[in-house]
Amino acid sequence: MDLTVVVPVFNEEESLPELVEWIESVAAREKYEYEIILVDDGSRDGSWQVIRELSAKFATIRGVRFQRNYGKAAALQCGFGMAQGEVVVTMDADLQDSPEEIPGLLQMITKDGFDLVSGWKKKRRDPLGKRLPSKFFNRVARINSGIRLHDFNCGLKAYRNEVVKSIEVFGDMHRYTPILAKRAGFGRIGEKTVHHRERKYGKTKYGWERLFTGALDLLTVSFITRFSKKPMHFFGSLGMLMMFFGFAVTVWLAADKIHSIRTHEVYRQITDQPMFYLALLAVIIGVQLFLTGFLAELVSRSSADRNKYLISEEI
Repeated sequence: MDLTVVVPVFNEEESLPELVEWIESVAAREKYEYEIILVDDGSRDGSWQVIRELSAKFATIRGVRFQRNYGKAAALQCGFGMAQGEVVVTMDADLQDSPEEIPGLLQMITKDGFDLVSGWKKKRRDPLGKRLPSKFFNRVARINSGIRLHDFNCGLKAYRNEVVKSIEVFGDMHRYTPILAKRAGFGRIGEKTVHHRERKYGKTKYGWERLFTGALDLLTVSFITRFSKKPMHFFGSLGMLMMFFGFAVTVWLAADKIHSIRTHEVYRQITDQPMFYLALLAVIIGVQLFLTGFLAELVSRSSADRNKYLISEEI
């Protein structure tokens, strides 16, 4: 199979028929062997009924319905697990992503050899409340990851099938799939300027709250991709640093006292000096960090799947 299109859906009953017919027309024109996976992320409108009707009309539609809203990352992870196409394209259901971009994205994967291609909404049709947080975190993500992308959060992306089977998307990590892919060993990451359309139906589900959740997500993905399999390297290093500081201060205080005794100078007891208690605190914190590292190692080796979701119905 050439292509899988994964579309997370949350309260988009009005846009779904138009989107699916558009994807179908593009795929038929290009003569792709393809499938469309629509993941209903606990919609509260008639989205699932629309998906049922579309699946009856088009044999290429596969539908999944979550029991409740788990978030976009869970919807993508579910779609990734089901995808059979050589190339997996993700796009939003709000018609702001154009299916006309699919052939170009697919060609960059199959012909140019990229593992992942991210869309770049160079001219965005979003309100200021979405553009400003996005610009800030794109800049921070570029610096943090070393991946030269302008738009990490663009929902229109293309992946080699091996990539989506090798990464785990959870929480709100859908914004940072290029970082997850790079950490998994897929370093050929490209970018394609895509046309961004104005929202035709409904309203955006995101706003200024992304300023805070995006920061936490970036910290999380940076930590997890580096230390999820070796947390002792992180906590142990900090613990050693703190203990070394405490030990060095204690040695300095003792040496200063010995020097004062030998030169018959007035000196203070070590336990009367504030630096002694700072050194003691540093040692205690260092030991706690070591214990945290050991516990984290145990948890990382016995933890269950973090990305569970309950499917209530499937087509």
